[in-house]
Amino acid sequence: MAKRETIVHWFRKGLRIHDNPALTVAVDKVRENPAKYCLRPIFMLDPGIRKWLRVGSNRWRFLQQTLVDLDKNLRSINSRLYVVRGNPVEVFPKLFTEWNVSLLTYEHDIEPYAVKRDKTVEDQAKKHRVEIHVEKSHTIFDPEAIVKKNAGKPPLTYQRYATLASACKIPPVLPAPSKLPAKCAAPESDKEERKNPACYDPPTMKELGVDEGTMSECKFPGGETESLRRMEEVLGRKAWVCNFEKPNTSPNSLEPSTTVLSPYLKFGCLSVRLFYSRISDTIKGQKHSQPPVSLIGQIMWREFYYCVAAVTPNFDKMVGNGVCMQIDWDTNKDHLEAWTHGRTGYPEGWIHHLARHAVACFLTRGDLWISWEEGQRVFEELLLDADWALNAGNWMWLSASAFFHQFFRVYSPVAFGKKTDPEGKFIRKYVPELARFPAGIIYEPWKANLETQKKLGCIIGKDYPKRIVVHEDISKVNIQRMSAAYKRNKAQKETDLDGDSAPDASTPGKKRPASSSSSAKSSAAPKKRKLEATIEKFLKKK
Repeated sequence: MAKRETIVHWFRKGLRIHDNPALTVAVDKVRENPAKYCLRPIFMLDPGIRKWLRVGSNRWRFLQQTLVDLDKNLRSINSRLYVVRGNPVEVFPKLFTEWNVSLLTYEHDIEPYAVKRDKTVEDQAKKHRVEIHVEKSHTIFDPEAIVKKNAGKPPLTYQRYATLASACKIPPVLPAPSKLPAKCAAPESDKEERKNPACYDPPTMKELGVDEGTMSECKFPGGETESLRRMEEVLGRKAWVCNFEKPNTSPNSLEPSTTVLSPYLKFGCLSVRLFYSRISDTIKGQKHSQPPVSLIGQIMWREFYYCVAAVTPNFDKMVGNGVCMQIDWDTNKDHLEAWTHGRTGYPEGWIHHLARHAVACFLTRGDLWISWEEGQRVFEELLLDADWALNAGNWMWLSASAFFHQFFRVYSPVAFGKKTDPEGKFIRKYVPELARFPAGIIYEPWKANLETQKKLGCIIGKDYPKRIVVHEDISKVNIQRMSAAYKRNKAQKETDLDGDSAPDASTPGKKRPASSSSSAKSSAAPKKRKLEATIEKFLKKK
């Protein structure tokens, strides 16, 4: 009897069985002829990942829980998860041969590392005569289709993206695949399984190098099962869903005031198409908030950033990034270290979306004048929902490097807290050193005299850091630096345009046409004067 062919579904993101088109293709292929095919859904755990990917212990725990849950859900359709240890590029050629693989399915990924890796695996598959089937299901809309509608360029504003997306069809949400026949035999054990039947089991926290004893309580367990439960819980609050407006959620609440579904969307435990569909059903026929601040609007922000990131080389860097302003950021290791560990002298706590805005502005154009790439790296490691496209896109936005250009609008690390949490309850929880300070000075503890500081049990500069910059002074300096950077970037673009329109040197006597940049300069002059007047007015107010 001929050896059965193996159909492999490769999980990377998309760590779920519901609305997973690539997995469904693999399962249906086996169901058509279980005597000819067997299924191996795999996840590749690359030991070398720690060398290039910044992942904190909370995200490792989330992934570990997600893989255990995925294995359980696959068993509900008479399969299981095979966690293969090794670099995909090195392991796949061996698996193609030993498992007699005829089809490999997976979900498309836009991240540069994934694109390069997938191209190599695709070439390897061709050499081994393995068919490849790829589905795009990590976003609602296909980024390449949106770009094609926009004359081959990424839409650089949310509104433009929304207009283009509104003309696209939304693919239907798929249910979990049907069960494999109970009589369908499991794949024949390979040599690794014969040596160790547990070799493809999900990893333990110890294997991932994480000491659970040092971790705090797990408030947000990973996995598809928890994501669906949490989604239903959120959607059960119908009035809250209909009235949701992101700017009106509390950045200082002691417990999250948003859905906390972002990590589940990042790992693909929850299908964004399912979430979008369920929100649409919930608000249908009801008075509800509108994008960009509504829940639907928040999903579309995610789509927007994924679209631009998919077609922009070096999207997570400043140099070589076509949508990013080139700014002369400073390098200051001490300030970066202080910001990273919350020792700036300005009280901080857990990071709500709007609070992320405040700390990102503080690190970059607002106060410390440190590159957004540094902040991006810290968030990549520490945030549970760190998502490559959204992380880079939001950092460029908040540093006024791309997408947002009102650089004179600066978050105050003092006024922000006073406005959103005047009693300072948030600070008392997350900065216990300042817990006894009264509401009037908890955001400005340096204003208390030494005698008062001693009475309150916290001496500034000893028990709690002195502020590393004086916001009201440095923010004015940085606004001027941003203005200068914008002028340099504008001049460089005009120079580039002039170079593009220069006459052919080999055609003597040919008169150069009027520069398009000269007319642009005259039309842009009123805008420039208006901007400078706005900056001057803003600085006087401060």
